[in-house]
Amino acid sequence: MVGNRVKLLRDELGLNQEGLAKKIGVSPSAVGMYERDLREANDDIKLRMCDLFNCSMDYLTGKSDNRKGNNPAIVLIYGTIPAGIPMEMIEDIIDTEEIDANMLKGGKEYFGLKVKGNSMYPEYLDGDTIILEKLDNVESGTDAVIMVNGNDGTFKRVFKNENGIILQPLNPEFQPMVYTNEQIEKLPIRVIGKVVELRRKKWKIKSPFIKDCGFGYC
Repeated sequence: MVGNRVKLLRDELGLNQEGLAKKIGVSPSAVGMYERDLREANDDIKLRMCDLFNCSMDYLTGKSDNRKGNNPAIVLIYGTIPAGIPMEMIEDIIDTEEIDANMLKGGKEYFGLKVKGNSMYPEYLDGDTIILEKLDNVESGTDAVIMVNGNDGTFKRVFKNENGIILQPLNPEFQPMVYTNEQIEKLPIRVIGKVVELRRKKWKIKSPFIKDCGFGYC
């Protein structure tokens, strides 16, 4: 089904297999295998074909007959973000996640980070992925990633008052981080994004207070 649709869309553009291969950055033999369903294109190649054919991912893969639609947008996941004490953020791209393309309307930008630590337990667990909208300011009570001293990042619930800012962990075993207005300017303290989505792998859900006994809990 997928192969037939790729061939149909290629023919609509008047391209041969070599022409399509050049436009999506693969070999002509790879295109031939896609069309004969001998190989499945990876998500990046599928997105390139969707852009070229002006169709949705579901249409390309035969899941829908609605040619139009929103292809998912790709969000880059950058290393880990500490959910305990601030520590240097890892900026290597370690993964990607898909979001609804409608979220990009209005020029909004997003990035993802991995949670490390248990200061935001129980709402967020070690290993969770958080999707954040890039912002330099958030309302009081927002879960956000904040840069401290220019280089260190931490994930906390932000509370503001006339005297400064409180970075509040959700886990009562951790102490809040309190900064005056003067410290906000001098250190500096700055917001880089607010949480809009939480992505969690089911197998990672466990309490940090439960002892891990290898294949189970005890």
